[in-house]
Amino acid sequence: MSIDQHIEELRAELRNAVYRDERRWIKEELVMALAEREAIWAEQDGLISSEPPH
Repeated sequence: MSIDQHIEELRAELRNAVYRDERRWIKEELVMALAEREAIWAEQDGLISSEPPH
């Protein structure tokens, strides 16, 4: 599953979530997935290096 698919799945789950704890967990997962996607995009754009600093 791609990161974009995962994000869309989380958004769909959030729309259908009934319980507060469930909504909180999904929101946390969504924030992490969005951050991961941003990191992937930044790396692809060459904004950050995937190599550790010297």
